[in-house]
Amino acid sequence: MRTPRFCILPVFVAGVFACQRELDLVARQSHRQPLAKRDQEWPPILDERETLLVNAFDSVSIDEWSNYYGHQNKLAGYGKEAAQWTADRWNENGVESHLKEYHVYFRYPVSASLDFTSSDGEVHPVNIKEPVLEEDDVTGYDAISQQTWLGYSPSGNVSAEYVYAGRGSIDDFEKLVELGIDIKGKIALIQYGGLFRGLKVKNAQDHGAIAAIIFTDPIGDGNITVANGYESYPDGPARNPNSVQKGSTLFLSTQPGDPTTPGYPSHEDAPRADFSDVIAKIPSLPVSYAAVEPLLQALDGHGVSGEEVNRTGWVGALDADYSTGPASGVKLSLDVVSREQIAPIHDVIGFINRTSSDETIIIGNHRDTWMVGGNGDPNSGSAILVELTRALNKLRQTGWQPKRNILIGSWDAEEWGLIGSVEWVEENANWLKETAVAYLNIDVAVSGPRPNLAATPELHKLATETLKKVIYPNFGSYNISLYDAWYEATGGIVEVLGSGSDYAGFLHNGISSFDTGSSGGPNDPIWHYHSNFDTYHWMSTFGDPGFHVHASQGQYLALVAYHLANDDVLPIDTQNYAVELRAYYDDLVTYAEEQGADLDLSELDKAIDYFKKNADAVKELEVRAIANNDEHLKTLVNHKYRDFQRGFVSQGGLPNREFYKHVATAPGLDTGYAAVTFPGVTEGIQYAENGNFSVAKEWVGRTSRGIVVAANILKP
Repeated sequence: MRTPRFCILPVFVAGVFACQRELDLVARQSHRQPLAKRDQEWPPILDERETLLVNAFDSVSIDEWSNYYGHQNKLAGYGKEAAQWTADRWNENGVESHLKEYHVYFRYPVSASLDFTSSDGEVHPVNIKEPVLEEDDVTGYDAISQQTWLGYSPSGNVSAEYVYAGRGSIDDFEKLVELGIDIKGKIALIQYGGLFRGLKVKNAQDHGAIAAIIFTDPIGDGNITVANGYESYPDGPARNPNSVQKGSTLFLSTQPGDPTTPGYPSHEDAPRADFSDVIAKIPSLPVSYAAVEPLLQALDGHGVSGEEVNRTGWVGALDADYSTGPASGVKLSLDVVSREQIAPIHDVIGFINRTSSDETIIIGNHRDTWMVGGNGDPNSGSAILVELTRALNKLRQTGWQPKRNILIGSWDAEEWGLIGSVEWVEENANWLKETAVAYLNIDVAVSGPRPNLAATPELHKLATETLKKVIYPNFGSYNISLYDAWYEATGGIVEVLGSGSDYAGFLHNGISSFDTGSSGGPNDPIWHYHSNFDTYHWMSTFGDPGFHVHASQGQYLALVAYHLANDDVLPIDTQNYAVELRAYYDDLVTYAEEQGADLDLSELDKAIDYFKKNADAVKELEVRAIANNDEHLKTLVNHKYRDFQRGFVSQGGLPNREFYKHVATAPGLDTGYAAVTFPGVTEGIQYAENGNFSVAKEWVGRTSRGIVVAANILKP
C-alpha cells in the first residue's frame, strides 16, 4: 500500500507521501536526532551462520518468484491460486504452511466513465483507461483488476461544476471555504499526495461535494519527467502520462480491517455491523495527469489562482494555474457502477518451531494487488519471503533450529484496508499477547534503489546495526553498506510507524514492529504505484534489473529475523525508547506552545522519567544475566522485552477510533498513513474547538498512565 518518497524533509514517517506532509506536522518532529554515519571498517564481519544466510539469497531465484507473482490475478477475493502456490513453495522449504480463509465485504467495479463539458457546451469523453502496451504483456490481460476504479467507491451518476481542492486535506477544503468558494453540490478535483486517498474523499464528502476525482501529478516525480526530456514508460524511465493510481477509499485512520466486522474476525457466519462511518457515500474515480491537464486548464482564470491560494503542495507541475474554479458551465459527469459482495480471502500462515517456545517472531508481507502485476507493491516483498524460506531451510539443514518460534504470514486484502492481517490478529489476539516478540514487515521491498526503514524505538539499534552487515549492490562498487545507502537517502532518521501496511494491527496490539523496503529518489526511474504498469517488465527493465536490490533486502530481513529468533537475550533496546519518548515530549511542548494550548504536561514528563529509570534498570539486569550466564535471569529479561509494549495499548482506543490504541504513535486523523506522536494529546490540541482542550487534557493522563504501565512491565 505504500507509495514512493521522492524528497527528504526533516521528518521521516512510515507511509506514503511522507515527504509531502503539511509543514505544521513537519515542525513537530524536529527534536529527533539522526544517527551517525557508519565508521570506515570494511568489509562487514559476519559469523558463520550469518554468512550462510546472506549467501543463500539468489537473485536468479527471486527473479523467478517475481515473474510468477507478476502474472497472476491477485485482487483480493480472486487470488486463491497465488495463495496456494505460496503455501506450496513455503512447505517445500520446510515451513509448515496452510491457508486461512476469511469472508470479507468488498465493492468491486462494474463500469465507469467520465465526461467533460467545456464552456462552449461541448461534451468530451475523458480517457480513464490505461493503455495496453505491446512491450508489457500483462497490461493486456482481461481481468477485473485491470479496470480504472477506486475500491469501496459506491455507485453514482452525477453531473456538476467542479472545483480544485489541492490535496484534499481538511485544511485545503477549509481554505476554499475561507476564500468563498462554494463546494456544496460540486465535484471535487483533488491531487494525490499528502494524505491517504480515502480521507481525500471523506473530506470532500464532509464539505458537501457530490463526487471526487483524484489525479496523479508529475510534481512528485522529481527530475525524471517527460517535461525534462525523458522518454516515458515503456520507452524510458519517466511516468507514462496515462498511468492511473488505483486504491482503497476506506477511511483508514478511523478503522482498518473488514468494515463490517470491527474488532472481531470475518468468519463466514460472522454478524455484520454498519459501516457507514468508515466508507464514502459519494462516488470517486482516479485519473491520469494526461487526462486531468485540460480539466485544470478549464479552471484557469476562474475562482482563485493556485499562487494566490498559497498552500503547500497546491500547485503541481502541469501546464495550468491550479485555480480553484468553478468555471460557469464547465462540468464533469461521472458514472460509477460497483457491486457489493462478501468474498473469501486467503492468508498464508507458515510456522517454524510452532510450539517450542513462548516467544514468537512474526514476519509478514501482503500478497494482494490492484492489478495483475504488482511487482513493486507488494510482490517484491512476496518474492523475497519465498527466498527467505529457502535461506532459513539451508540454515536448518546444518542442524540449526531457532530458539524462538518463527511465524511467516502472506496477507490478503491489505490493499483494501489491511484486512487480511487485521482479521488474523483479531482472531489470534490472546495468543499474540502471550507470545509475540516482534512483527517484521516487508511490503514494497523494492520500488527503487534507496533503502527506507521504520520501527518502534526499541528495534532501532538492531535494525540499523544490521544494515551495516549487508553490502549495497546498486552504486556499481561494492564498498558501501546498506547502512550507507540508507543514511544517504534518509539523513540517519529511523521513521516513526504510522499506518498504511500490515504492521498496524500488530503495533496497536502492543507488539514491537518494524517495516523495511526501498524506493526511488529524484533521479531514479518512476515507479507506477497502484497502476497497471507496476509489472514484472517494469521491475526487470527499470526498477531492479538483475534483482540485486531484492536480494540485499532479503539478506537484511533474514539477518534481523535471525537475531530476534536466535540471540540468548532479545536484542531489544528500551533505553532508546526512553530517548525517543523524550523527543516526542519536546515536540509536543513546542506544538502546544505554538497552538496556545495551556496544558499541564508534568504528569507526562514524570512518566517518561519513570520509564527511563526502569529501562536503565532492566538493562543492568540484562548485563548481569549475560555476564553470569544466568538462564533464569535471561528468561525474565526476555519476557519483559517481549511484553513491555503491551503497556502502551492499555488505555483503550483513541477518541472515536478504538482500533488505534498506542499512546505513543498512531496515524494522523487527517493523514491516514503518516504518524502523529502522542496522538491523543496532539490531536486533542489540533482539533480543539473554541479553545476547549479537554480532550488533550484527558489524554495527557491516559498517555502518562500507558507509559507507566509499560515501565512497570520493565521494572526488575
